[in-house]
Amino acid sequence: MPFVSGFSFVRNALRYGYPVVESLRSLLPLCDEIIVAVGDSEDGTLEAVESIGAPEIRILPTQWHPTEPGWRILAEQTQIALNACRGHWCIYLQADEVLHERDYETIRQALQENVKDQRVEAFVLRYYHFYGSYDYIGAGRQWYRREVRIVRNTGDVISWGDAQGFRKQLPGGGARPLRARELPAYVYHYGWVRPPHTMMQKLRDFARLWHDDEWIAQKLPPAELFDYRSAYRLKRFTGTHPSVMHERIARDHAWTQYFEPSRLLKAPLRVRLSDWLEELTGWRIGEYHNFRLLR
Repeated sequence: MPFVSGFSFVRNALRYGYPVVESLRSLLPLCDEIIVAVGDSEDGTLEAVESIGAPEIRILPTQWHPTEPGWRILAEQTQIALNACRGHWCIYLQADEVLHERDYETIRQALQENVKDQRVEAFVLRYYHFYGSYDYIGAGRQWYRREVRIVRNTGDVISWGDAQGFRKQLPGGGARPLRARELPAYVYHYGWVRPPHTMMQKLRDFARLWHDDEWIAQKLPPAELFDYRSAYRLKRFTGTHPSVMHERIARDHAWTQYFEPSRLLKAPLRVRLSDWLEELTGWRIGEYHNFRLLR
């Protein structure tokens, strides 16, 4: 039995600018196997995943059902991949999430030390959300700070909501948050770093999973380019990126160099007050947790 499985799902990664190859490559050093649910794509996504050429990667061809609500499609695809995992632990990355090699040892050690402690059902990782370029990360309550990305493979873990997190299925019905420990390791989230035309296409197409044409016309008025002003507050990123991302970062410099954070919208007063309190105390008012941290 593999000790660690990785799992993910993806569809039309090239069309929407997902760094799926980099994401899967960042999982390889940690995993004995990686399960990828590859949806019915039209852009060469399947070939891109196959091009990694790693025997640890197992591809599950899937079909997306556009009549289903968007959250259900994403959760379903995640569950397909999770159900095929055979490891004691399962590490989950979405197609725009990447792990840094500097955190590998922290993750390995935690999995080894807690394998027999059945109280530990999951691990929570911290987040860097990059926006507009690879030099700025989201700051404040507009961005979630942490999420479950490693689960114990007990057979009763289910993808929750729109595949953002996980819960434990209860025998009598219903589900509860997983008991988790937080690790000082980061997920590098690049979902908001795409060429402006690609970003707009992705938002429009994914909005159709949740909304009708009238909503899209009101909320996403006709435009060819995404206007990178929707973040309220950013801060300069002073760390290093995962090595698997270096080539993409260099290639994208042709457009990321024009990102100007001074053009961001001003946050509402309540958001500014909440961010001020968080900076002062570390407490985020009303922060949602889809897990229960173990002491």
